[in-house]
Amino acid sequence: MTLSSAQKKDYKRIGHHLKPVVIVSDQGASEGVLSELNRALDDHELIKIRISVADRDTKNALVEQVCKASGAELVQVIGKMAILLRKNNKANPNLSNLVRFKEM
Repeated sequence: MTLSSAQKKDYKRIGHHLKPVVIVSDQGASEGVLSELNRALDDHELIKIRISVADRDTKNALVEQVCKASGAELVQVIGKMAILLRKNNKANPNLSNLVRFKEM
């Protein structure tokens, strides 16, 4: 799934107001981190994560690894924050950030 620039703009607007729900540290994308990431993506569809790594190349590699392992689409990376998207057809409307912030 490739996002158009208009879609990315909409998702960035929603993602700006989110707090990070998953933190990936120097240990990388462990099994626990990936399971929590998958749970968050299933519940919220659009999430913000924090990559707590000092090196830019390592950060980019971790973001790519997390996206590949979770099947999520990268919306944006700013500093140590990344916004990820994975649509869920059976998402709970009370939890989904796409539904909750649709009117913004």
